[in-house]
Amino acid sequence: MKDNSRRIFIKNSLIATGGSMLLGSPGVLASVKKDKQMKTIRISEVSSNFEREPLIRPFGFKGGYMSEIWQTAAFLKSDSGLSKVGLCTQNVLWSDADVFARYSESGGNTIMYAMTEYALQMLKGQSFTNPVETLNGMWKEVLEYGKKITGNPHLRETFALNALVGVDNALWMLYAKENGFSTFDEMIPEELRPAVSHKSKTVASIPLMAYSIPVSEIKQAVEDGYFFMKIKIGQPGTQEEMLEKDKARLTEIHNAIGHYRTTHSESGKLPYYFDANGRYEKKETLMRLIDHAKKIGAFDQIAVIEEPFPEELKVDVSDIPLRLAADESAHTDAYTIERIEMGYKAIALKAIAKTLSMTLKMANVAKQYNVPCFCADLTVNPILIDWNKNVVARLDPFPGLGTGLMETNGHQNYKNWKQMESYHPYTDAPWRKTVDGVFDLGDDFYNKSGGILTDSPHYMEMFKNKM
Repeated sequence: MKDNSRRIFIKNSLIATGGSMLLGSPGVLASVKKDKQMKTIRISEVSSNFEREPLIRPFGFKGGYMSEIWQTAAFLKSDSGLSKVGLCTQNVLWSDADVFARYSESGGNTIMYAMTEYALQMLKGQSFTNPVETLNGMWKEVLEYGKKITGNPHLRETFALNALVGVDNALWMLYAKENGFSTFDEMIPEELRPAVSHKSKTVASIPLMAYSIPVSEIKQAVEDGYFFMKIKIGQPGTQEEMLEKDKARLTEIHNAIGHYRTTHSESGKLPYYFDANGRYEKKETLMRLIDHAKKIGAFDQIAVIEEPFPEELKVDVSDIPLRLAADESAHTDAYTIERIEMGYKAIALKAIAKTLSMTLKMANVAKQYNVPCFCADLTVNPILIDWNKNVVARLDPFPGLGTGLMETNGHQNYKNWKQMESYHPYTDAPWRKTVDGVFDLGDDFYNKSGGILTDSPHYMEMFKNKM
C-alpha cells in the first residue's frame, strides 16, 4: 500500500472507531487484544479527594494567569481487596481556555473535579481487563457530561482527558498489581509497545520560561547547565501587540544566551523551544516572527515551535521552514494523524494530561510516520513527573540531540515544592534530580519504574477509611 493510501486508510479507520484503534506493525490496524491470562478485575469501591497547591507567582500563558493548581486523587478498590490511588494535576487554562475565562479559577477546577468524580462513579461495580479499553469506553461519556455541566457544546476533548488522568493511572496501577506486573515495561500491552521500546540513558530536563520570567533567570538557567528551555510566546494583547512583544522577547533572549555552547546538540548551539499555545491567528503573523529570527541570527537555533495556531485553524503548515509541534490540538490518536497530515513535524505527548492510555496510542501513531515525540509538562506534581519520564525515556531520541526531551517546571512554580517532593515514594532517588540539564537514568530507574507503581503514603492516607 502506498504511503499516502496507508495514511488515509489509518486515518479513516481511527475516525470511524472514535480513535479507539491501535497501530501494531506498519500498515496494520489492531485493537487491544483481550489476553486470556489477564485477570478480570471488578471495582468494588471508589472515592476521590484533592489538595489545592498555591503557586509562587501568577503563572501566565494563553493570555491568562493561574494562581493555584488542584492536585486530585482517584481511589479504586477491587473485589480482591487491593486498592490504588491515581493522581491528576488539573489545568483548566491549558485544557480549555474558554472554561477558564468563563468561570472563576476555583469554579473551573470544580467542574473538572466533578468530571473526575463522575468517571469514578461510572466505574463502581464494573469489571475491566485492560486500562486502555476501559478509557476507550468512557472518555466520550465523561466529555458529554462536561458539556452538560459547562453549558458548552464545544468543550475540548482534552478537558475530559485531563479530568481522567488520575482515574486512568489508578486503573493502570490496579491492573499491574492484580496481574503481578512489577515494572512499566511488563504492564504495557504488546500492541502498544513499538513506540516505547527504546531505553535512554539520559533525558533532557526542560524548564519553562513563562511571560513573567526575567531574561536574567533564563541566563542563569543556562549557566546552571540547562541547555533546552521552553519559552512562552504569544503574549497578551492584539495580534500586532503580541507580535511586537514576542519579537522583543526573542531579541532579548538571543542577545543574552545565543553565544552559549552545549555538548548536547549537533550544532553545539543552544536549541530554542517556543510555545505559543495557539495565540497566532494567521500563518503570516508567525512568518513575520520567523523573519525577525532570521534578521537577528536566531533562526537556526529554533528547534521547535509548539502549537502556534488555534486548533480550529486547519491549514497546511509544511511550507513553514521550522519544526512545528502539535500539543493541545492533538487530543487523540486520530487528531495526531490529522496534524501530521497538515505538516506538523513533532508531537508533544502528555501522559500526565491526556492519560497514559491515550498517550501510548498517540505515540504509536507518530512512530508509524517517523514523527518524533517529546513530553511536555502541565506543571505537575513530583510523582506525575515520573509518569511522564517513563514514557519519554522509552521514546526514540529527539532529532539533533541524541536524547529524549521532557519539560518539567513544577520546581519553578509551586510554593510548597519541597513538601510535595516528600510525597514521592523515592524522594531521594538520583534519577529524580536534574544534573547539568539532564536526568541520568540507570537500571534503578527502570527497575523501579520511577516509583509510579509504588504507593505514596501521603496520598494513600487520604483514603485510610476506605482501605
